[in-house]
Amino acid sequence: MDKKEEFKAFVRKNPILVKYVKNNEMTWQKFYEIYDIYGENNDVWIDYLKEKETTNLDFFSFLKTIDMDKIQEGVESLQRVVGVIGEMAATKEKSTQDNYKPRPLYKHFDD
Repeated sequence: MDKKEEFKAFVRKNPILVKYVKNNEMTWQKFYEIYDIYGENNDVWIDYLKEKETTNLDFFSFLKTIDMDKIQEGVESLQRVVGVIGEMAATKEKSTQDNYKPRPLYKHFDD
């Protein structure tokens, strides 16, 4: 595999580099030159790839702040609301059926 293909594989493994190019902070040419000179296992990449670790840490920190008891309470409340709506729909359907009296076939409207 030539150096260019190795660089593409490196970028696929580290998609955070795309963000730097999209934000005009770096160019693919500059990234390639760094890759060509230092390779992929050099400390020069720490500044560009550390955000990846920070993002993961932020996500896990966010998960730690979630109160599962509050979520459970919310789910139970939602279940109660759905139950009440279901009961109301069933009651309305039943009352509609109880009030319906079919007209005898041999009678006309004004008879």
